[in-house]
Amino acid sequence: MWKGGYVYIMTNKNKTALYLGVTSDLVNRVKQHKEHQFQNSFTDRYNIEFLVYYEELDTIEIAIAREKEIKKWSRPKKEVLVNSMNPEWKDLYASVLNELL
Repeated sequence: MWKGGYVYIMTNKNKTALYLGVTSDLVNRVKQHKEHQFQNSFTDRYNIEFLVYYEELDTIEIAIAREKEIKKWSRPKKEVLVNSMNPEWKDLYASVLNELL
């Protein structure tokens, strides 16, 4: 059984807010954000629904450390990271569903 983790970045329709998270189940976690399952959370208030970046890491501990590292970065540096994987900032959720399920 795989015991890794993911670091992911999500944004809203206008790309004005970024949310950085970590999870061991990327598909379900993004689905929770898209469905606004956490009322009054940051992702709910700012309509964060678009997965624009993710990294798969060997362990959840490594994923947590990576999330902490990226959280310290400026917004422009985070944008460079997103652009390195997804220059058009398309929602990657459908491709993640196909890849991971």
